[in-house]
Amino acid sequence: MLSIFGNGRVRHCQGVSRREFLRVGSLALGGLSLPGLLAARARAEAARKVFQDKSVVLLCLVGGPPQIETFDPKKDVPENNRSCTGEVQTKLPGVSFGGTFPKMAALADRLAIVRSFGSGDGGHNQLPILTGNNRLKSPMGALVARALGSMNPRTGVPTNNVLVPESIQPDLKLENPTGPFTYDYVLKNYVPAGGVGSSCEAFLPAGGATLLNNLQMRLPRERFDDRRRLLGELDSLKRRLDRMGELEALDGFQQQAYEVLLKGVVGAFDLSKENPKTVAKYDTSHLFNMDDYHKGGKHYNRLVNQSRVSNLLGKQMLLARRLCEAGAGFVTVLDSCWDFHADGNNPGVPAGMAFLGPQLDHAVAAFLEDVQERGLSDKILLIITGEMGRSPTKGKNGGTGHHADLTPLVLAGGGLKMGQVIGLSDKQGRKPATEPYRPPHLLATVLHTLFNAGEVRINPSSVPGAVAELVNKGQPIAELF
Repeated sequence: MLSIFGNGRVRHCQGVSRREFLRVGSLALGGLSLPGLLAARARAEAARKVFQDKSVVLLCLVGGPPQIETFDPKKDVPENNRSCTGEVQTKLPGVSFGGTFPKMAALADRLAIVRSFGSGDGGHNQLPILTGNNRLKSPMGALVARALGSMNPRTGVPTNNVLVPESIQPDLKLENPTGPFTYDYVLKNYVPAGGVGSSCEAFLPAGGATLLNNLQMRLPRERFDDRRRLLGELDSLKRRLDRMGELEALDGFQQQAYEVLLKGVVGAFDLSKENPKTVAKYDTSHLFNMDDYHKGGKHYNRLVNQSRVSNLLGKQMLLARRLCEAGAGFVTVLDSCWDFHADGNNPGVPAGMAFLGPQLDHAVAAFLEDVQERGLSDKILLIITGEMGRSPTKGKNGGTGHHADLTPLVLAGGGLKMGQVIGLSDKQGRKPATEPYRPPHLLATVLHTLFNAGEVRINPSSVPGAVAELVNKGQPIAELF
């Protein structure tokens, strides 16, 4: 928590004392004070030496995206087994994607498509994908935070982050869907750190009261009702302290804490600081009106799980890029409603892909183009997947069931080998036809991307034991290296 003014009292500009300002030190992300995190920088030096200075963005298509309508369409099969969105030829000879992905198809030389991957879990269980089934049940982002610390020592940006639509639009009011689509489910399942400890929990910026969900200011309610006003308060504090010369009196770690708060965390999460032309390139809000799919909308049709549908994925991906550029190690982006049962709660595949497919296509293409223009393609590994796939045969209204054996998986960047298809599925898209890859392979791929595996083997004490064990024993997706 950030407590600038003691006992909740408000002081005017001239009333801010050094003692009160030092309460900035009570800012805690993952239970540690910010100066404490900065002071702990020395303890993370060993891990930083084997760290490859890269970031991971994990784009989770929550609900179970269909492998056939996304990146593994099938030919010469019965109609209810073919892609209901058609196909589009990619830049890779003989490789096609589902018909709603023309932009990604044109950039397929920057992608690696794994067609023999499966989460191995046919329920709405996100843990296999998030954790790689490690024994601590710790998400990949938490493992990275365990090795590198909760925050980047240079910028103060949290190492482990989760982005939801409310991270972009804090006042967004969504209804109550079922199961994995609820906001409470996100808090209980994507944020916790498992066995590596609460200090490695994911940082979830969302909600209207503050800029960051974990950042609270003791100021009158009416003065932090929205993001813009909170930013104003922080900027005002900066100007006051600059005039008073208080920074000169702070010790090194306390001064860095101040700089981290005002320049690192707040700046990285503020999209208003981004070039408007870049924001426009990412923006997906024009692709469909999300209110049409919420309660009372013309496409709602009592499908309650559409309540968490948003058209904000583009800006979520832009925020993910900003966080990586500012030093975040791991960012999980959640996009909901990929659960195509065609039942009382969910749309079928044709209806769902009609609005979710183009948004994913646009957002990912904008991200790939942006990171390449910024020279970050080798620095950021993008992973696109879901907690499972879908049964390849469609029923009434294009409904499909849960499917554990095959799950869409696409990777981009990170300095890995792109422009290839890895593995094959069988003719109908039911199971792998080549060596299957599973969540532990994905976890090992992430850790081998972020850490120098050879150096960790030589010096296993360079990272915490749990992480070193996973690096040393893990088998990544071989074709990527």
